[in-house]
Amino acid sequence: MATDERLTAPRRRVLQLLLQADGPLKAYDLIAAYGETGEPAKPPTVYRALDFLERLGFAHRIESLNAFVPCRLDGENHAAAFLICSCCGAAEEFEPDFAPGRLAAEAKGYRVTSVTLEARGLCPTCQTG
Repeated sequence: MATDERLTAPRRRVLQLLLQADGPLKAYDLIAAYGETGEPAKPPTVYRALDFLERLGFAHRIESLNAFVPCRLDGENHAAAFLICSCCGAAEEFEPDFAPGRLAAEAKGYRVTSVTLEARGLCPTCQTG
């Protein structure tokens, strides 16, 4: 089945909300915003959409914020890495180099299946403000 066929209206709406957001959104923020232009969503609808979007790489969950962002990088199966501002809460995805960590894990016989990195600090705006 093609990805387009599986991107149902609820999944498309959740992705649209993530893409329009200024920053990470919690599931309940998505539930509240979902119905602003039409029929409201029930929590399971949004959670299932988020699960689908994560599995296909359209969205990422930022664990420490318990929030979601759209994937902003091209390519499949890349590591999820985020710079998170401790002041304003902005989150920016970036492409890290995890090769040394993967090599070290493989040398110990460990097969890495996913990596998530969250770095906290101050964004350029908050540094000057």
